[in-house]
Amino acid sequence: MSMSETNYVTMQTFELMKQELHTLKTVDRPAASRAIAEAREKGDLKENAEYDAAKEAQGMLEAKIKHLEGVIANSKIVDTNTIDTSKVTILTKVTITNLATKKTVTYQIVGEKEADLKAGKISASSPIGKGLIGKHKGEIAEVHAPTGMLKFKVENITV
Repeated sequence: MSMSETNYVTMQTFELMKQELHTLKTVDRPAASRAIAEAREKGDLKENAEYDAAKEAQGMLEAKIKHLEGVIANSKIVDTNTIDTSKVTILTKVTITNLATKKTVTYQIVGEKEADLKAGKISASSPIGKGLIGKHKGEIAEVHAPTGMLKFKVENITV
């Protein structure tokens, strides 16, 4: 049993991962087997670069399937209706002000798989995410960033 962390996801993300896994197993896996069979028919395996490439691709595909199965197995679906907004937790949206720059931003705290800075989604395991988890409205979160200590005031917490 690997010590992988629980992956908190929305139902939507969970369904997308299951679809991806299904495609990998039902479409990509047979295609990889076919590529190996076709390369094998071309003769001498010792100097058959196509066969080696097909075997390598299959190995990478199997690793990807295993990884995704692990992520799905460790996923916990979070219902956004039951989220406690008295403090910052996974899947809450938190509005913070950088005390140095006075800039206010809103981030949603998400699991590793869903992090997307452009969409305003930051991972709970990122430095800012870690600094914010558990904080209440009005509290100051201190975040150790490569550039030094950042201080953020929690302005609001919603879902």
